[in-house]
Amino acid sequence: MGEGSLKAVGWAQSFPISGGVQAGRQWARRHLETLKWTQDAPETVDAIVLTVSELITNAHIHAHSGAQLVLAWDSRCLHVSVHDSDSGEPVSPSQDPDRTSGRGLILMNALADSWETRHQADGKTVTACFIPPDQADPHDSGTAE
Repeated sequence: MGEGSLKAVGWAQSFPISGGVQAGRQWARRHLETLKWTQDAPETVDAIVLTVSELITNAHIHAHSGAQLVLAWDSRCLHVSVHDSDSGEPVSPSQDPDRTSGRGLILMNALADSWETRHQADGKTVTACFIPPDQADPHDSGTAE
């Protein structure tokens, strides 16, 4: 491949409100196995699967919609994207320690290397980026100062 070229692989699937969370976790894990992440980075796989679960759950609960899940590996980062029909910004609820829900964004902040929200006319897409543990930091030029 020439300079500036990028090799990428990806998968997409829609998950309905009924049974979508469990199906999404299983689907994501199966595709991560094809990248050999389950052998090479099992902790990262667990973080990705938990993030998939949280994002699909949020789409179902807060947007009252199905969730469109996309996994895209660009050789630097695995992008985990979930689109739903709610155009509102994801919001962290109060920090009440007795709450039994509302920790999805806290978990995503802790697990993903980065994440962002993009708004579209038909809703929003939340994308989390996961860099495998053996991957060099793409922001590090490799030179010491």
